[in-house]
Amino acid sequence: MGEPAATVIVFRHARETGAAEILLVERSSRLAFAGGATVFPGGKVDPADRALAVHEMARKAREGAGLDPEDVAGRIAAVRETLEETGLLVGLVAASREATPFTAVSARAARVMLVEEGGALAPVLARFGWSLDLEGLVPWARWWPRDKPGRIFDTRFYLADLGTGAVDLAVDGTENRRLFWASARDALALADKGAIHIIYPTRRNLERLADFPDFAACRAHAQTIPVVPISPRMVLREGCEWLMIPPGHGYPVLGEPLRGAIRD
Repeated sequence: MGEPAATVIVFRHARETGAAEILLVERSSRLAFAGGATVFPGGKVDPADRALAVHEMARKAREGAGLDPEDVAGRIAAVRETLEETGLLVGLVAASREATPFTAVSARAARVMLVEEGGALAPVLARFGWSLDLEGLVPWARWWPRDKPGRIFDTRFYLADLGTGAVDLAVDGTENRRLFWASARDALALADKGAIHIIYPTRRNLERLADFPDFAACRAHAQTIPVVPISPRMVLREGCEWLMIPPGHGYPVLGEPLRGAIRD
């Protein structure tokens, strides 16, 4: 079994006429998993995420919505991890007119409280008068590398749109050491030059994202592709081992030689 995890690909509007940018985080080299790698914000689904998911499903059930508990917990983890790692508020809305406005100041205060609460998001929502906007997170993919050696994560990927590029970011200084915005194409170019280090799933997802100019186009594409687990496997091609993913998941590049693939 893989450990449930979630990650979110956060978009912001393009600067001038360039391609839309996405938020990337560079992980600390001290971390056992993907140390030093550049990835999207995210992390493991925690027990507090599951507890909040139960509450959210009960609320949604009264509205007649049928939900997948694993997906709900994954979306909540994506919201929490993004706030914890970057200081950004995504997947949230004001619950009433008395709610604290979404500003850089309130985001910083919410982030501090999240840490003080041991990573529990529910008290933060109650304190600031915010509620979850799970529909604001668009399912993109699910990676579950069952045959990978070492630690295995069953990771759900989501898309989110920040809108304006006027945001206040701050690295958490523990798990991550750098935050930056780049288009998918620019991120791939940085990786090819050796300026950043990206693992196999991140490369495949950047290649897929690079086919679209903005969040709206990515969302429209994602809504046509069923999200089912993707598990890379090794195949022999002309005497060379390749790490491949199956077709039909929306990825333009399906693999690369195993000797050059960085799995974590």
